Amino acid sequence: MTTKILLVDDHQIMREGLVALLERESGLQVVGEAGDGRSAVRLARQLAPDVVVMDVTMPDLNGIDATRQILEENRRIKVIALSMHADRRFVKGMLQAGASGYLLKHSASQELIKAIHLVKANRVYLSPEVAGVVVEDYKAPAADDSAFGVLTPREREVLQLFAEGKSPREIAGALHLGLKTVEAYRRQIMEKLGFNSFAELVKYAVREGLTSLET
Repeated sequence: MTTKILLVDDHQIMREGLVALLERESGLQVVGEAGDGRSAVRLARQLAPDVVVMDVTMPDLNGIDATRQILEENRRIKVIALSMHADRRFVKGMLQAGASGYLLKHSASQELIKAIHLVKANRVYLSPEVAGVVVEDYKAPAADDSAFGVLTPREREVLQLFAEGKSPREIAGALHLGLKTVEAYRRQIMEKLGFNSFAELVKYAVREGLTSLET
């Protein structure tokens, strides 16, 4: 049977390379591509892929929260994180969101193909560097003081969009919220994080990997 794959990465060159790689493999079919997390959620709903290959740091909605939303709608889908970062926050965040695999972008191409087949068979695949991070975290668990442990998913969505320069009205439209609700979220986030300025919020969002500000 053909394995349907949705590719999610904000760099088109990366997506083109992955399409060329995967389409050469018998039994794998790329059925869609997305350049941001929110589009990924929408396409996963429309296309019902077997596997989503998901970047972690992306505009509009990060890969961790996109993964969570996709799997809340369809637990049958398997998600593989494909990231430049082996940072503990990202690895833990993706696995807690429900990802079945985590690979680094410098991994050999055959490793990704192997991971796709394994997660499709309901197994888990981690790159060796990532497996080390998971083992260390298991041996010496630390309190999660990252944005993914401190803020709620909705607070992270609002913070990311503010950090990427969206106005309160634009955020309200994107998230289907009232304008006063968006403003209340901003105050709530600043109080929770102990910040007094918008600039501090933006720096925090970048530092925590919610956005790279490359958009």
